[in-house]
Amino acid sequence: MDSNWILEQEKLKSKVICYDMYNWQHKRCISRVGGMDLSFIKGDESVACAALVVCELPDCEVVYEDITMVPLTISYVPGFLGFREAPAIVEAFSRLRDTNINLVPECILVDGNGILHPRGFGLASHVGVLCDVPTVGVAKNLYQMDGILRDDDQKHRISLLHEPGDHFALKTNSGNTLGLAVKTSAASTKPVYVSVGHKISLHTAAWLVCLCSKYRIPEPVRQADIRSREFIRKNSFSQK
Repeated sequence: MDSNWILEQEKLKSKVICYDMYNWQHKRCISRVGGMDLSFIKGDESVACAALVVCELPDCEVVYEDITMVPLTISYVPGFLGFREAPAIVEAFSRLRDTNINLVPECILVDGNGILHPRGFGLASHVGVLCDVPTVGVAKNLYQMDGILRDDDQKHRISLLHEPGDHFALKTNSGNTLGLAVKTSAASTKPVYVSVGHKISLHTAAWLVCLCSKYRIPEPVRQADIRSREFIRKNSFSQK
């Protein structure tokens, strides 16, 4: 672990905004949502496939994609994923802004956590601050920390989620709510873990994730994942 990373995280974290700032958030009306994900090559930690897609609502039709193989110059260190993955995502978003300004999404869903993080600054927050855009963290697995655990109580609370939109708060021992476990699909038995990335409130973030979900994973993130894996497959890499 590099102590400079901690200092940089704290500096960037100070810029995170956890409330609604835009009319679409207050009116609950949005046209375009981005999704970002990275897929990796089995046995090669030095490269990944970075995908940014933009979906147009209400049907979540993909209207833009940027799929690129990128070098990874930093090894994975738990709690510092943003330093490894955010640069590729930020570059993709910059290309979109430069070439297709009319397709820039109003919010980006990121495969990872926002403030649901031991130091309150996960990948979604990292991307949001660097891109200066609203972001939402959407994680498939629960990041355990400070009283937020994958235990029997958690399993019981998940069993009580029956309808899409049902959720419960993820609270620390001190009572701070860092995210929500949200059931997004009637067919799914597992929730996703939603947290604020940047420039959005938690409940608006959960509303948006549900709005974009046909299956368990919201469509923008799902499409980014599918397309990045397909790119790897077509280029004869082995994915993991």
